[in-house]
Amino acid sequence: MLPSGVHFRGHAEEMRLLRTGPQRAALALLVLLLVAFPFFASTYVVGLAITVAITVIAVAGLQITVGMAGLLNLGQSAFVGVGAFTAAALYANYNVPMLPAIALAGLASGLVSIVFSLPAIRIRGLYLALTTIAAQVVFPIVVLRLPTAWFGGSAGIGLDRVQIFGVAVETPSSFYFVAVAVMAVMLLIAFNLQRSHVGLAFRAIRDNDIASSVLGVQLGRYKIMAFFAGAVFAGVAGGLYAFYIRYVTTDQFTIWLSIWYLGMLIVGGLSGPLGAILGTLAVTVLQELIHWGGNRMMAAMPQLSGGVIFAVTNIVLGAAIIYMLIREPHGLNHRWSVLKSAYRIWPYPRA
Repeated sequence: MLPSGVHFRGHAEEMRLLRTGPQRAALALLVLLLVAFPFFASTYVVGLAITVAITVIAVAGLQITVGMAGLLNLGQSAFVGVGAFTAAALYANYNVPMLPAIALAGLASGLVSIVFSLPAIRIRGLYLALTTIAAQVVFPIVVLRLPTAWFGGSAGIGLDRVQIFGVAVETPSSFYFVAVAVMAVMLLIAFNLQRSHVGLAFRAIRDNDIASSVLGVQLGRYKIMAFFAGAVFAGVAGGLYAFYIRYVTTDQFTIWLSIWYLGMLIVGGLSGPLGAILGTLAVTVLQELIHWGGNRMMAAMPQLSGGVIFAVTNIVLGAAIIYMLIREPHGLNHRWSVLKSAYRIWPYPRA
């Protein structure tokens, strides 16, 4: 729903991402706030923002596979790990620059995902989810069995000095701009993919794969493309993560991380890339509030251990996901759309 008086003269104008002046002004203001953010925020908050940017990329890739194409994927963390190890190995062993290493990391994850996407041609639903878990199981086994010179084996890979175009980006403030820039590019791709003919084919498969095949959509081809696109996003996120943490091991990419990616997407909403942004922000803020409250409780009651706080965190976040599934199954993205519509038709009552 658009504000009163807004109309378009052609289909191209209607399909623009930014269709009104206020939308363009809001985006410009957001860009200014993002640029000024590291100059006013603390080092911890800047580091948290970098983690959010990396997670948004991974969850946006999951939105393509799960939300757009309707193919359940519980192995996104494994593809993030493939990207992280690929980028770290290229940078540390072959002196590949940072940005090309991140791009190649995305490509490597996409190629690996093809192997695990082949069952999607024949199966779907819970059975497909079980096959994607195979990626999570196989990933650490393969990395640990490959020659140590490739990915470091059980010791992992460390990066001594991270730089881009000859400029060191080893502080959170400097790396923040790299992470946000990469996130902006990937989100632009995700929003445009949703409006492309490929995105329309993905949504047709999600709504009814049999009917879409009758209408000419090649199911096998587009299902593999959906997994490939989602894994490319995961690989890019993994590459950024490797350069940010500067030390990569298989223990960092577990099935629990894949589940949390899916939980963030459920909270934000499966309908679009905006859901990945809102879900990641909401879950991250909730985590930080729980950790803050937990630290205060541990200071007041020293007998509490960190394990108790960890368990409480998982319980609260799990309850939040269940609540969203029951009360707001379409996620925060849908609630945001409702609020926008209410604002645009004010003061008239909603139907």
